[in-house]
Amino acid sequence: MNRRRFLRQTASALAVPMIIPASALGRDGAIAPSNRIAFGAIGMGNRARNIVPNFLRFDDLQFIAACDCRKDRLTSGKALIDTHYGNSDCQTHDDFRELLARDDIDAVFIATGNRWHAMASMYAARAGKDIYCEKPVSLTIREGRELVDTCRRFGTIYQAGTQRRSTASYRFAVDMVKQGKIGRLHTVEMQVWAGPAIPHDKPTDVPPGWNYDMWLGQTPWHPFVPARVNGWQYFWDTAEGVITDMGCHYTDQMQWVLGTDASGPVEFEGHATFPDPAKHCSDTPITAEARCRYANGVNGVMLQRRGFNDRYIRYIGDEGWIQVDDQTDIVTAEPKSILELKTAGGKGWSDAGSHIRNLLESIRSRRPAQCNPEVAHRAITICQAMNICLRLNKKMQWDPVQELFDDADANRMLWREPRAPWRI
Repeated sequence: MNRRRFLRQTASALAVPMIIPASALGRDGAIAPSNRIAFGAIGMGNRARNIVPNFLRFDDLQFIAACDCRKDRLTSGKALIDTHYGNSDCQTHDDFRELLARDDIDAVFIATGNRWHAMASMYAARAGKDIYCEKPVSLTIREGRELVDTCRRFGTIYQAGTQRRSTASYRFAVDMVKQGKIGRLHTVEMQVWAGPAIPHDKPTDVPPGWNYDMWLGQTPWHPFVPARVNGWQYFWDTAEGVITDMGCHYTDQMQWVLGTDASGPVEFEGHATFPDPAKHCSDTPITAEARCRYANGVNGVMLQRRGFNDRYIRYIGDEGWIQVDDQTDIVTAEPKSILELKTAGGKGWSDAGSHIRNLLESIRSRRPAQCNPEVAHRAITICQAMNICLRLNKKMQWDPVQELFDDADANRMLWREPRAPWRI
């Protein structure tokens, strides 16, 4: 039961004597339905099935609807939610616009493919919903700026899924750097895994129960090719590759430690190896080294190499360094005495509970969440600028105020025309 329905039904029942359970009144420690935030889930794939349980542990919210353009995922998503609540009340939609049109939904959790993140968020903001959206938050730099402006215009509370800001190990590392424990910070080194080179594949029929046109969204139309669809993270049209998909977690941390959440670097350069178009259909880097420089001289280095389990972020100063290993959540440092300051406890990044709690508190207070649209946009902008630099194989200057390069070719890559009818 959501807040609005509870109020309507309670009002109509006042004339009839009845016994109301304590839970419905918010007694005995229970949360009354009138105080629960009603959520809808947009996208019920792998990421959603990992994150939704983090939401479900909070009694002051309730999922009442789910949406996906794939029937199999929509069915399993509904089952996940209904099983938790012990009922079959979760309503389903195959078009997210139907979910957003409901006046009984207060907020949405968006866990679609990357191509949909900003577009679905802007539709949600215009519909008056608050938002938790998975990263990366946009497909292009200009789309990210439109997301910021839209949320500001409609007063939307928005939290990006860069949950490492709420993770103890990462917070400790940032605190140590800010306290000067490694001396003057001069380099932030970030490592993500090497991308695949996906061989060409043949088109097939679209599987039953799959709205492929909706799945593509704003991106250019392609025949249903299993290799493209299953590996969408490694195609420029639908995701831009590993640097944006994972790297935005680390650029978010870099921005945080430098206090540049409303700004960014001023220079980009790098080099990459790409798949062979004669043999492969994927078109994002296999390996890469991209660099950015801030006006204060601090350098950011993004390394795309090695395996999935080898990802990390390391802060390097003139008196030492501190590193968080992303797979294990282990913190290492030099000098080792820094580690004596770390307190026990704290959950790893796979637990998004603290990040979700921050969102819920922001929804109630109407104060910005930790990873609000401006913060999230600035972090992903660095990754998108790195990718543009790698594709053009150029060293370029960047104006973080105007959000423009000093290169006409690069500026043309700040935006891509969405496929009709998707417009904001």
